[in-house]
Amino acid sequence: MVTYALFLVYPFFRGIWISLHDWNLLAVAFNPDAKDFIGLRNYERVMWGRNIEWGFTAPLLQGLGLIGLAFTAFLHRTNRLSRFNTIALGIVSLLLVVLPGFHPGEGGRWYDRRFWPTVANTVLFVGLTVPGVTVSALLLAAGMNRETRAMGILRTLFFLSQVLSVTVVTLIWQIMFSPRQGLIANITEVMGGTPINWLTDQQFAMAAIVIATVWWSLGIAMILFLAGLQDISSEIYEAAALDNARGARAFWYITLPNLRRTITLVVVLQIILHFQVFGQSHLMTQGGPNDTTQVLVRYIYQTGFRDSELGRASAMAVFLFVIMGAFSVIQFIIGREKDE
Repeated sequence: MVTYALFLVYPFFRGIWISLHDWNLLAVAFNPDAKDFIGLRNYERVMWGRNIEWGFTAPLLQGLGLIGLAFTAFLHRTNRLSRFNTIALGIVSLLLVVLPGFHPGEGGRWYDRRFWPTVANTVLFVGLTVPGVTVSALLLAAGMNRETRAMGILRTLFFLSQVLSVTVVTLIWQIMFSPRQGLIANITEVMGGTPINWLTDQQFAMAAIVIATVWWSLGIAMILFLAGLQDISSEIYEAAALDNARGARAFWYITLPNLRRTITLVVVLQIILHFQVFGQSHLMTQGGPNDTTQVLVRYIYQTGFRDSELGRASAMAVFLFVIMGAFSVIQFIIGREKDE
C-alpha cells in the first residue's frame, strides 16, 4: 500500500493540483513559488474557445454515432445485450454524435487549436487499430486452436512480436515502409506500381502507424482468444455437426456467442492500451506530416517538456485519465459479471 500510494496515488493527485496552476516547468524548478493558482483556466484554455457552436459538422463520426445508437436500440429490443452493455454502447455512440459537433462559430476559435484535432487523431488511431487487432487475433486464434506441434510453433511465432520494444518495432516498420529499399516498395515495383512514401504522405502516414501497431499488438489478444476457445466444450461442436453446422456456420453460431465476453474484454483492453499510443507516432513520423499523426500523449509530452507548460499538460493528462478511467470501469464490471 505504501508503494502504491507513493508511486500512483500521490502523483495522480499531484497532477490534478498542477493542472489548477499556471505552472512553468523551468521557472518552478528554480523558484518553487513561481506558480499561480488559476483554477479551471487550463481546462478552459485546452478544451474550449470563443463562440463555440454545435452542429452536424463531422458527418463520418456523427453518422457512426447515430448508427451505433440505432444498433444499440435494436440489440436492446431483441434482448441480445445486457443492461450494462446497452448503457455502455449507448454512451459511446452518444459521445460520437455530440463531441465532434462542437466547432467555432463566426468570429470564434478554439483557444488551443491543436488539442481537439489531436484528440480526433487519437480516436481515429484507436478506431482503426482496435478492430484490426481484434479481428486478426480472433481469426488467428481460431485457425491455431489445435493441439499439434506445428500449431505450437506458429503460436510462438505470432506472439514473438509482443515481446519487442516499441523502438525495435518502429525500426522494423520504418525499413518495411522505406520507398527505396523497403519490402512493400519492392513488391509494389514488381507488380508495376509506384512505391508510396508511407511515412511522409498525409494520406498514408496514419495507416502506416496502424499497420505497425496491429502487427505488434496481436500476441496478447490472440492468447486471450485461444484461452476463450479452449473453454468451449468440444461436445457443443459435435452436437452442431449432427445438424450440419460446420466451418463458418459453427464459427458464427457457436464460437462467436461463446466468446462474447472475451471479445468485449479484448476490445476494452485494446482501447485502454491504444489511447496511450506515443512511441509509434514519435519515432516513425514525429507527429507529421502536418500533425496528421499527432496523438494525445505526444502532445502532452511536448506541452510539458518542450514548452514547459506543465499546468496545461497536466490538464490534458487529466482529460486522458477520464477516458481511460471510463474504460477501466467497463473492464471491471465485465470481469465481475464473468466471475458471477
